[in-house]
Amino acid sequence: MPITVTCPCCETKLVIDPKFETVIRYEEPARKPAIDDLAAAAQKLKGESARREELFRKSAEQLKHAEEIRARKFDELFKKAKEDDPSKPPPKPLGLD
Repeated sequence: MPITVTCPCCETKLVIDPKFETVIRYEEPARKPAIDDLAAAAQKLKGESARREELFRKSAEQLKHAEEIRARKFDELFKKAKEDDPSKPPPKPLGLD
């Protein structure tokens, strides 16, 4: 007498013959279509294209000013280093006291 088992991952039904310890038959579950409305999917892809273009434009703009941004960050860190008390020892790594 065959045993029917359902896979917990993919919900496939397996029919197993206990005498020979092998799968006799399997039934995959019905899958819903990947795309319900082709027109809506095409419109979504057009929107994604515009979004990618905008992200690229912003990235290119940041690269134009990257050197100036790095210089400003360096200046701020340099000011902070000057303001810190030089007699104070540096913090110990990993919070070891």
